[in-house]
Amino acid sequence: MSGPILVAQSIAKSFEGVRALKGVSFELLAGETHALIGENGAGKSTLIKIMTGAVAADSGTLSVAGEIVAHNNPSVAKALGVAVIYQQPSLFPHLTVSENIALALEERSGWRRVDWKARRERARVLIERAGASIDAERLVSTLSMPEQQIVEIAKAIGANARVLIMDEPTASLTEREVESLFRVIAELKSQGVGIIYISHRLEEISRIADRITVLRDGEAIATRDARSVDRGELIQLMVGRPVNAVFPKRTVALGDVMFELRGLSSKEACVSNVSLGVRAGEILGVAGLVGSGRTQLAETIFGLTPADAGEIFVAGKRVEIGAPADAIACGIGYVPEDRRKHGVILEMPIYANTSLADLSEVSHAGLIDSQEEDALAARFIEQLRIKTPSGQAKVGTLSGGNQQKVALSRWLATKPKILILDEPTQGVDVGSKSEIHGLMVELAERGMAIVMISSELPEILGMSDRIAVMRGGRIAGILSREEATQENILSLAFGHVAAPARLP
Repeated sequence: MSGPILVAQSIAKSFEGVRALKGVSFELLAGETHALIGENGAGKSTLIKIMTGAVAADSGTLSVAGEIVAHNNPSVAKALGVAVIYQQPSLFPHLTVSENIALALEERSGWRRVDWKARRERARVLIERAGASIDAERLVSTLSMPEQQIVEIAKAIGANARVLIMDEPTASLTEREVESLFRVIAELKSQGVGIIYISHRLEEISRIADRITVLRDGEAIATRDARSVDRGELIQLMVGRPVNAVFPKRTVALGDVMFELRGLSSKEACVSNVSLGVRAGEILGVAGLVGSGRTQLAETIFGLTPADAGEIFVAGKRVEIGAPADAIACGIGYVPEDRRKHGVILEMPIYANTSLADLSEVSHAGLIDSQEEDALAARFIEQLRIKTPSGQAKVGTLSGGNQQKVALSRWLATKPKILILDEPTQGVDVGSKSEIHGLMVELAERGMAIVMISSELPEILGMSDRIAVMRGGRIAGILSREEATQENILSLAFGHVAAPARLP
């Protein structure tokens, strides 16, 4: 590592009287990975937008390679070598990989013949440098999310970025793809590129970062050497208090079997012969590798891809679920994995999102009672501690953790007996994660049966009463809380052992 490549000094920014940044200073060295962490709403996104010229600071200075940037905007930032890769790639889906890379890198001045062969070759080389092998002629719409992120990295490499900002880059990557990304980061660092790395995954930050800066409530609380700080200290810096129980699991007296599957199968969802049961007050964790069928099982239960064999029982009674409306009528709620796409409607206010799953609760004679709708939203804003000025705020203006709480409130409003949570804390900060886990325990104590799908083994181990491990669309085994270890779960997930799937 050498000298500073980017320096932000005393950056301040307010939005409609709310101070998002309060004199934040931040320094990035050439050849360094500097992690930027903090709870949702801490000011990370605002600081990044100022660095990339998307938002102007109210005060403070920004310099790149020793040059003060007086009037920053996206074009200026790009010319200075500042590139950003967001969690959601900004690619044109109906164009090819080579065309997307060309749009980002080629200067457009007047009419000229396109050298298609050179475009394809440049895309191939850049994709290869990004550590992958993707056909340059593939349409972006056919790429997986990890493949789209590789294309974004290739664009940054091609632009000779000196500062590369990565915003939750591993959120949708498999373990193998994460390893590939880390190799790319190491190569970029060796070339003198400075990398700002934003992630809620503290375990990977301690592995990839050289330094870590913590933001809290719009202020830079501390900068630490990544090798000399532990997870507990980082959590305390982020939330301003010790978090002794990110997984606040309490023992709950279990009731009767509330929900049971017997030989459930769906050819369309690639789910086969699944049998399991969940008691009232129980949290059943569902673990497995990417592609194991966890989400597909949830979608089959909820009627999004109806079952073609097997039986479903709710409170001992056999039920038929051919569509989500049937599942809701049976007392089943489902918070999906992709909250921004399926969990909430970002353009709608909180009150409208909260009532959407069951409008009959706030309607009379076919007309929505706005006062009842507002009251319903207000109740869940208080109960779930949703940080918002009012129920009138659009969900898209909220932080990720608060969006997840709104998604949860929609289904709690239906008064479910069974709640399926798919990746309930994905992409949320540690403080919100602790709050959501606490809510899950409270719901279990009220007698709700909860099915929690998660890719995070600490979450699975910390919150589950039992753990069902899936592999190839089937249940590979069910472990008690006492039997559950990372080794046992992974052995089942990889098919190294065969454990019986036990009903409760």
